Amino acid sequence: MSVFTHVTVGTNDLAKARAFYDATLKEIGLKRVADLNENGSIWGVDKPSFFVLKPANGSPACVGNGVTVSFEAPNRAAVDAFHATALANGGVCEGLSGPRGWAENAYAAYARDLDGNKLAVYCFKAE
Repeated sequence: MSVFTHVTVGTNDLAKARAFYDATLKEIGLKRVADLNENGSIWGVDKPSFFVLKPANGSPACVGNGVTVSFEAPNRAAVDAFHATALANGGVCEGLSGPRGWAENAYAAYARDLDGNKLAVYCFKAE
């Protein structure tokens, strides 16, 4: 059973967010599955799972303090590629690729997107 149907982050520049996430999420096997006109876009594998939207209330998008959206990568190379691609597309490093001691085989990287949303990508497979 899945715990979530999807996760959403806000954006203030949809065109730039689309380019950033098209490139970055491709590294872990996600693709854009739908556009919601000029309101947002949706990425996933075989169903919608990650939304990037302009806030419905018309106020600027802002970052949640303490909020991180974490994606699962198929392998450690994909973690490295996700992080490198995020930085190459204007993201900011929040943690280099490497082991994380809180779980067996945890390997992760952290970055912020163009709007400041904190992203993580994890692989839990042995090297």
